[in-house]
Amino acid sequence: MPELSRRRALTAAAALATVAGVQTVTAHTATTASAAPTASTTGSPGSTAGHDHHAPAPSPFDEVYKGRRIQGGPASGGGHEHHGAGYAVLVDGVELHVMRNADGSWISVVSHYDPVPTPRAAARAAVDELQGAALLPFPTG
Repeated sequence: MPELSRRRALTAAAALATVAGVQTVTAHTATTASAAPTASTTGSPGSTAGHDHHAPAPSPFDEVYKGRRIQGGPASGGGHEHHGAGYAVLVDGVELHVMRNADGSWISVVSHYDPVPTPRAAARAAVDELQGAALLPFPTG
């Protein structure tokens, strides 16, 4: 019988810990899934209940914010429509890449870690973050 090495002991311990963790998580998930109400049953505002791609589009906007022209409205093709839910945002005529999160909030490439409730708020956050610098076009290829 081969001698038990440190490597084999650590491998066996890691395997046991993984199996125990998976069983605990699976049991916990099964009990909470059956007991907890889901977003689709509670009807909570802003929930997308399984990526609802038919959520109403935000209202179009066209305004000057801190001296920069920001616009938003339904996308007219050619962009990254999947992530932006068919909605385009422009800052001084340059497209600001925006994405709708699963919870209904929005982020942009300029303020990626600061979700906001609307594309208008994402455009305003981008203008604030740019501090007067020009928005460069998002690379598409």
